[in-house]
Amino acid sequence: MKLRFLIPFLSVILLLSCSHQGNNSVQSPDGSIQLNTGLDDGRLYYTLKKDNKVILDKSYLGFVLKDSSLKDNFRITTTEERSFSEQWDQPWGEEVTVDNTYNELKLNIEEKDGLKRKFSVVFRIFNDGFGFRYEFPEQENLKDFVIMDELTEFALAANHKAWSIPYNTEFYEGLYTSSEMNQLDTVCTPLTMETADGMFLAIHEANLTDYAAMNLYPDSSSTTLRTYLTPWSTGEKVFMKTPHATPWRTMIIADNAGDLMLSRLMLNLNEPSKIEDTSWIQPGRYIGIWWGMHMKKYTWEQGPKHGATTGNTLKYIDFAAKHNFQGVLVEGWNKGWEDWKSFEFTTPYPDFDIAKITDYAAAKNVKLIGHHETGGQTKNYESQMDSAFAYYQKYGVNAVKTGYVGGKLDGKEMHSSQYGVRHYRKVIETAAKHHIMIDNHEPVMPTGLQRTWPNLMTQEGVRGQEWNAWSTDGGNPPEHTTVIPFTRGLAGPMDFTPVIFNFDNPVLPQTRVRTTLAKQLALFVVLYSPLQMAADMIENYESNPAPFEFITNCPTNWSKTVIPHAKIGEYITIARKGRDSENWYIGSITNAEKRELSLKLDFLDKGARYMARIFRDDKDTNYQNNPYPVDIQEIEVTSDSLIELNLAEGGGTAIIIEKI
Repeated sequence: MKLRFLIPFLSVILLLSCSHQGNNSVQSPDGSIQLNTGLDDGRLYYTLKKDNKVILDKSYLGFVLKDSSLKDNFRITTTEERSFSEQWDQPWGEEVTVDNTYNELKLNIEEKDGLKRKFSVVFRIFNDGFGFRYEFPEQENLKDFVIMDELTEFALAANHKAWSIPYNTEFYEGLYTSSEMNQLDTVCTPLTMETADGMFLAIHEANLTDYAAMNLYPDSSSTTLRTYLTPWSTGEKVFMKTPHATPWRTMIIADNAGDLMLSRLMLNLNEPSKIEDTSWIQPGRYIGIWWGMHMKKYTWEQGPKHGATTGNTLKYIDFAAKHNFQGVLVEGWNKGWEDWKSFEFTTPYPDFDIAKITDYAAAKNVKLIGHHETGGQTKNYESQMDSAFAYYQKYGVNAVKTGYVGGKLDGKEMHSSQYGVRHYRKVIETAAKHHIMIDNHEPVMPTGLQRTWPNLMTQEGVRGQEWNAWSTDGGNPPEHTTVIPFTRGLAGPMDFTPVIFNFDNPVLPQTRVRTTLAKQLALFVVLYSPLQMAADMIENYESNPAPFEFITNCPTNWSKTVIPHAKIGEYITIARKGRDSENWYIGSITNAEKRELSLKLDFLDKGARYMARIFRDDKDTNYQNNPYPVDIQEIEVTSDSLIELNLAEGGGTAIIIEKI
């Protein structure tokens, strides 16, 4: 991480408690957002306005502890204010430089009498939203304690339209649905909302560290959302020891749906990188021995159809080298797949020669991407974790996909509980010691930790492509990928695994990819992941090389991102500029409706000439019965040009724009 510009206005103002029992306020740097706080009969609250419109009415804060409560009887002892501004560079991301500018208000709180326990609430107000967290200092009367409930509220000003999935959706692999806010179940975050006057809001959290994930549920008698922390199996929410801080509770406030995706508020509320030398952290494209298992061509476990054989892996490495893929993922290489529980992470099956494979890959300038499926058996994994990563490091493997299929962790704890949060962090930090990047499947919902641990490249936590292989509901509907960029995508990179070229499903013929082929290309740009998989079996790419050219040319690390079109559940267009060239890559997708969009290229350099290669749905293409035809066209363009995007039902367009 590089700090490019820093103005630490650290003139902190300490104010006497007697003068600040009333309202305290702080504004965003541009003055558009105003947050007010105060005490109401000893209860701490905050309110929020944007351009003088009420976003949040009086929203109360506090906790229920195991043996008492921290929800009233408060006084504000002092307040502290500061302004801060920096620009920092990401080792990888959707752009290079992130602006981190905010105004901060810190309220130091103490109980009026009794134990006089203390905590602080820190509010940071950005131009595109805000975050706040509770901080518990070390103190005599609050050392080790148990949180039974967090009482944080978001008292929204109206009954907004919201997109959500229930918090107990297994691995977050659900279809987001829209409803009025007061009709919600208990839902996970990010929770994305649209107001009646066209404003967009997204509630989430940042820097989830040694705490339980935040979920939300509505108060049926109002438009207030309340917090529900994912519990331990024994009912407690969080075991805490001072000094400690909660995650940041965040809200993005945007004038349009696309700006939700461009907010870096969550990243800014995480700590700077703990990895000084990030040169070994490298984004890239990869293929893998994976889709063949879902199509029942291969098996994970050893046997006559075993996929992870030395010969098959060498074949995939050859393909990767020929088409400039950086990695090959291999699942099913190690003992334990017979029961999906007793995995051994340093014991390959006899037909998988890891030394020969990694030597061959190195000679071809390709990396083996490792795989640690745990079956959700975290204790088994943790007992082998250090040796497992050391084993891969010895063979030059610098990226590992982890998995937790198998219900609750160790049959007991939820993935998003404090137990799960602690486990996932241990994986990330242990992998970093061995210079290994992580692609985490079945995760806790991401909260921006990739800023602090940039080896955490991407995560699943989304209903991805695999549901088009085995879901009995027929697969992902066409609108699914026009919703998740604005919901799950706000939490960070997602390993959706796009780019299936053969939609036939011999296992479940009624279940299949419900897009056009051109939309599969476009998803490679739209659904951001710095480790991006072309998920199909290589023979399906070999038989259709013309559209595959888009994938073999498309990078996964970007210097700039713009969003010309965005409507949740209907369509989205994203243009991204590669970090290592002057070229732009565009993906545009629609739901089940045919659509025409006009794409202005005003993001290109003025006065420059470009050649655009357009991969679009053919005139008769549709996702239902004619998904494959792709029309490929080349035209010269400039920043003044306009490209008409004719998206078929369930279709898309992908474009490469190269500077001449």
